[in-house]
Amino acid sequence: KRDLADPEITRQWQNWLEKERGVRTITLTHNQRNEALGILKLAQEMTPDHDRQKSALRVMILGIPNVGKSTIINTLAGRPAAKTGNEPAVTRAQQAIKLPDNILLYDTPGFLWPKLSPEACGYRLAVTGAIRSSVLDFEDVALFEAEFLRQAYPELIKTRYGFDELPVDGLAVMDGIAAKRRFFGRGGIPDLHKVSEVLLNEFRAGTLGRVSLETPAMVEQEADEAARAAAEKAEQEAKKEKGKKKGRSGKR
Repeated sequence: KRDLADPEITRQWQNWLEKERGVRTITLTHNQRNEALGILKLAQEMTPDHDRQKSALRVMILGIPNVGKSTIINTLAGRPAAKTGNEPAVTRAQQAIKLPDNILLYDTPGFLWPKLSPEACGYRLAVTGAIRSSVLDFEDVALFEAEFLRQAYPELIKTRYGFDELPVDGLAVMDGIAAKRRFFGRGGIPDLHKVSEVLLNEFRAGTLGRVSLETPAMVEQEADEAARAAAEKAEQEAKKEKGKKKGRSGKR
């Protein structure tokens, strides 16, 4: 979904992935077939010793939910070979699709890490639609998005929602949108659920503009902070255990 992402941050991610992780990258807009075919070309370049006269070249499409895996497969196949939908968990089981030149393409259900850490990681995934709305606090996720956009894309927020001044925090962003769009409930209370729908749907549709929710620098900083927190926790637990052992030996 290159067309939805901030192009400068996309370039940062490509550089980071290729230099730090040693993997090949390609960016796509899912409905551009000629671009999508670059995936198969890249797969063939990476497997020069594979004889496709003897066996199929097996290619797997995998990733988190709701990023367009099945759509890319249909684009590559040139036909509706995989079920699609604008929500996570549409693909329920692995399936194989035969492509020309003896290529076998596997579509797989989306997957997520068993534990999302730090907390912001889960929020960012929720904003993109990778996590089902039914298991989320819709307004909480939208509040996270509003605060992020206020900090990272202030001019976008002001332009899209007609603010003369940048709101002081995420909640003020949501209250301001309610006022601009006249989303009020009984007693003139802002209808934050409606505001949440607007924020999340406009982000996911690209109506807000080209936005990326994280950068390599953010991820590295969060990883360092998580490692320090884990080390501090381990040290505290070790001290507690040492204290318990002293207590037991003293009783003897």
